[in-house]
Amino acid sequence: MRVRDLAVIADVSLHLEPGLNVLTGETGAGKSMLVDALALLLGERASGDLVRPGADRAVVEAGFDVTGPGADEIARHCRDAGIDLDEGRLVVRREIRVSGPNRAWANGSPTTVGVLAELGRLLVDLHGQHEAQSLLRPVAQRAILDAFAGAEAERSAAASAYATAREVGAALGTLVERHSEVQRRADYLRHVVQEVTAAAPKPGEDETLAVEARRLGAGEDVQRLAEQIAGALDDEEQGAVERLREAGRALAQLERLDPSADAWRELLDGAFAQADEAARAVRDYLDGLDLDPARLEEVERRRDVLFRLLQKYGPALDDVRRTADEARAELDLLDTAAFDLAALEERKRDADATLTQATAALSAKRKKAAGRLAREVGKLLPDLGMPTGVVTVEVQAGPVGPDGADQVTFLVQLNPGLEARPLADVASGGELSRLMLALKVVLAAHDRVPTLVFDEVDQGVGGDVGQHVADALVRVADTRQVLVVTHLAAIAARADHHLRVRKQVARGVTAVEVEALGGEVREQEVARMLGDAGDRALRTHAADLLRKRAGAAPRVAR
Repeated sequence: MRVRDLAVIADVSLHLEPGLNVLTGETGAGKSMLVDALALLLGERASGDLVRPGADRAVVEAGFDVTGPGADEIARHCRDAGIDLDEGRLVVRREIRVSGPNRAWANGSPTTVGVLAELGRLLVDLHGQHEAQSLLRPVAQRAILDAFAGAEAERSAAASAYATAREVGAALGTLVERHSEVQRRADYLRHVVQEVTAAAPKPGEDETLAVEARRLGAGEDVQRLAEQIAGALDDEEQGAVERLREAGRALAQLERLDPSADAWRELLDGAFAQADEAARAVRDYLDGLDLDPARLEEVERRRDVLFRLLQKYGPALDDVRRTADEARAELDLLDTAAFDLAALEERKRDADATLTQATAALSAKRKKAAGRLAREVGKLLPDLGMPTGVVTVEVQAGPVGPDGADQVTFLVQLNPGLEARPLADVASGGELSRLMLALKVVLAAHDRVPTLVFDEVDQGVGGDVGQHVADALVRVADTRQVLVVTHLAAIAARADHHLRVRKQVARGVTAVEVEALGGEVREQEVARMLGDAGDRALRTHAADLLRKRAGAAPRVAR
C-alpha cells in the first residue's frame, strides 16, 4: 500500500506479507492513520481537510492478491462492476482532493466509492478504534452466526423463496386491483364498445366525408366550373384538344418541307395526349357528379356521429378505434380473471409454503448453531482478559425478509451478577476488539475474507492476557493475512512481518515513515515496547521472545 499527502503522511509505502503483520511505534506516530488510509481505500467517506497542507490531493493505492480465500466471490463482483482482474491481482486507487470531486480507480478503470465499499467488504475485515465496529450491527451478527452454522445453502434458499413469494404476491395484488378497477368501470367500458361498434368508423372516413360535404354544399359552382373546364378542353371548335389536333396536322405538313421540325413531334403528341386524358377525366367527373341534397343531409348526419366520437375518444379516428379495443381487452379480463386469480392464488399459497419451509430450515440451523458458537467463543474469553465473560447468541422470530425470519443478537455478560445485555450496550472498544478476535478464531474455517485488520486489539491488556491475545492472533493468521496495530511486545514478537512507524521532523515539517524491521533493530523495538530499548535486561527479554518465535513450529500462512 502507498499513501501520499494524507494528513501528516507525505509519502509512505508498506508491504504486507502473508500471516501475521504488526505495526508498532510510539503513541501518535501515525499507526492508526495508516489504518484510516486503508479504510479510505475501501470506501470510507472522505473530505478535503484530510489532505496534507500544501498539497492539492491525497492519494491512497494498494495492490491485492485475490487468488486466495473468497477469490470466486471477489472475481464475480469485479465482473459485475466491469473490472478486469490482472492474473488475480487487483490494484485500487483513490484520490481525495482539496476542491473538486474525489475519484477512484480499480485496475486502471474509473469506478465509484460504492464499488470500492462492496469490494472492501470482501477484501478486508477492518476493526478500527475510530469507527462503528461491524460486530455491533445485527446484520453482521446474523452473518457471523450463518457462517459458523454453514447455513449458506439455507440462506440462499430463503432468499430465493422470499423473492418468489414477493413476485407472485405483487402479481396477484396487481391482478386483484385491475379486476376491481374493471368491475367499477364495466358499464362505461361496455358503453364505449357498443357506441364505437355501432358507428363502425373507417380509417380516414372523417376526412373523406369533409371533402364530400364541401363538394355537395357548393354543387352549382362545382358543376359550372367543371363544365367550364370540359369546354375549354373538349369544345369541337375552340377546345384545346381540337386545337392541338389541328396543330398536329400542320406539323405533319411542315415536316415534309423541313424535316428538322420533327423535333417538335414528341412535345406536340405529349401535349395532345395530356389534354385528351384531362378532357375525359373531367367528363367522367361530371358524369359521376351527384348533387342530390339528400346525400348532403346523409353526409352531415354521418359527420355528426363521427364528431361526437372524436370529441369523446379522439383526437383522431385511430384513437377512437384504439379506445374501443382497449375497452374490449379490459372487459375480457372480467371473463378470464376468475381463472387467473385462482391460478395466482394457488401459486401464492405454494410460494408462501416454500418460504415458510425455507425460513424454518434456516431458523433451525441458526438455533442449533447459536449455542455452539456462544460456547466456542466463551472458551476463549478468559484467556483474552475477560475471565467472567459469558456470551449468548439469541435467535428470536422477526419479520420475514430475504435473510429469513430471525433477529440475531449477541448478548454479553462481562461481570457476575449483571444481566446479559446487547454487545453494543456493555463492551468497550478494547473488549469489542477482543470479542471480534475470539469470533475470528472460531470462524477461521468459515470466514472467507482474506485480510483482517485489528487496530489496538490489545487495548487495556497485558501480561498473560497479552500472550493469549498473541496466541489467538497467530491462530487466525494460520489461514488469513492479519495486520495488527499493537503496543504489546508479546504480539510484536510473534509477528511474521514487523513494521515500525515513526515521525520525523525535517526543516520544520513533520512526516511519517515506515520501515520493515529485522535482526537487532527489531530486538531494540521489542525492548522499547517492553519499557526501554537501552535496558540490558529488557533487551535480553526481547531477544528471548524473538528466539521463542523463531523456534516455534513453522506455520504455512495462506
